[in-house]
Amino acid sequence: MIKIILQKEPIDVAAHLDAATDEDGAIVSFTGRARCRSDNREVRYLEYEAYEGMAEKELRRIARDAMERWHASTITIVHRFGRVEIGESSIVISVSSAHRDEAFQSTRYIIDTIKKTVPIWKKEFYSDGSMWISERS
Repeated sequence: MIKIILQKEPIDVAAHLDAATDEDGAIVSFTGRARCRSDNREVRYLEYEAYEGMAEKELRRIARDAMERWHASTITIVHRFGRVEIGESSIVISVSSAHRDEAFQSTRYIIDTIKKTVPIWKKEFYSDGSMWISERS
């Protein structure tokens, strides 16, 4: 099962962490949060912009690819857009599979690929300005 959610509201992290089947022995989750410092600058808040239709399609493609490669049973990806305050979560990924190595590899692949390919852009706001942050290589 794949669950993809793009939302403006704060993410209820706990609600997305346990979607495993009875055959799964592992659940691995990743939560990305807005932090107060970046490159020695104080960050006041983040803002994410998303090309929603394309972002959802790409997130689903990434999840399907991870599911096929590592035999995950369930994958949930929740990504925020709009303003994200310091300490709030901007992304939650949860993967369940029969074995831990598959769940870990799937989760790492998903977050790394999202940062490179999904049309969601992050802007950091400081007391003296703002800057778009690029994760793409």
